[in-house]
Amino acid sequence: MIMRTFGWSFAVTALGLVAAIFYGGWAAFGVVAILSVLEISLSFDNAVVNAGILKKMNAFWQKIFLTIGILIAVFGMRLIFPVVIVAISAQLGPIEAVDLALTDKNRYQELVTDAHPSIAAFGGMFLLMIFLDFVFEDRDIKWLGWLERPLAKLGKVDMLSVCIALIVLLVSAITFGAHAHQHGGTHADKAETVLLSGIAGLITYLVVGGLSGFFENKLEAEEEREHKEGGATRTGKPKSAVKLAGKAAFFMFLYLEVLDASFSFDGVIGAFAITNDIVLMALGLGIGAMYVRSLTVYLVREGTLDEYVYLEHGAHYAIGALAAVLLVTIQYEINEFITGMIGVVLIGASFWSSVRRNKRLPVAEGESEKDDPEAVLTP
Repeated sequence: MIMRTFGWSFAVTALGLVAAIFYGGWAAFGVVAILSVLEISLSFDNAVVNAGILKKMNAFWQKIFLTIGILIAVFGMRLIFPVVIVAISAQLGPIEAVDLALTDKNRYQELVTDAHPSIAAFGGMFLLMIFLDFVFEDRDIKWLGWLERPLAKLGKVDMLSVCIALIVLLVSAITFGAHAHQHGGTHADKAETVLLSGIAGLITYLVVGGLSGFFENKLEAEEEREHKEGGATRTGKPKSAVKLAGKAAFFMFLYLEVLDASFSFDGVIGAFAITNDIVLMALGLGIGAMYVRSLTVYLVREGTLDEYVYLEHGAHYAIGALAAVLLVTIQYEINEFITGMIGVVLIGASFWSSVRRNKRLPVAEGESEKDDPEAVLTP
């Protein structure tokens, strides 16, 4: 199971590290290894959230996520995206931007740093909406009940998450955006840029998430109608969980890719603290992205999210924390270690809570059977 799931990741790791040695010797080998670990630590919560979405998709679209999705994640977000950011911010052509990335690495790093406010605002708002929609939804299983119960009641107010997100964006633009961090430790007024980028992130979430949700609900309604018409009764089989296909799966796939892009922002920006060589960045972050994909598949195939039911809660709280961190980094620098550890601590706590819950369940079931003797006799 391990080799079947992580085999490609191991192969890409070996090829990437060998390529690093040929490119820049053992020093490059060390940089790529560090970047790989950085990406994995920053994106573990990404894998948990991805797994929660991927398990809803049918086998075909899961394969698409592992093939085309990998190409988008490794080459698109970790190699092409930083170059595109430079091209847009510096108003350069694609070829000029690539030449700058390869020949003038310091200038390239400066341009990416200066573009960080717009990147952080876009990604921060997209992730914030994911977090808000999660905590405002009334769920059967609650991790932090004292917090999630009142939030679920508030979630009955229409468009509350959008209103809160817009308020957060406005405050961020006025405070952090007015003193946005730039290269060399200087600051500039990027309030308008932050506001526009944040709105773009919000619109992206509403469009992609809304379309995927629409087709998902439509598919579930069709499944429910077929079930009521007697299909399940005739076969004697229980109605299986809906596996998304067609348009529903396509828009869910787009949602996953935008989500991955938002998660990758902090990794790409944080990588500049280690190196400004775009080749080494692509190798290191690409290896890390492969492991995130493999971990996602492992969680789906092993049914880990069904067994450890609080993991999704922990991952979404980590998303909320990352959204806040991205918005704060518009003005202030935050060490990548702190960003990564926040996610690790939250997911670790949710995992431990899940383990404790699983230990309590058999005890509770045994006590209920003692209280109700008929339950023991019931087949």
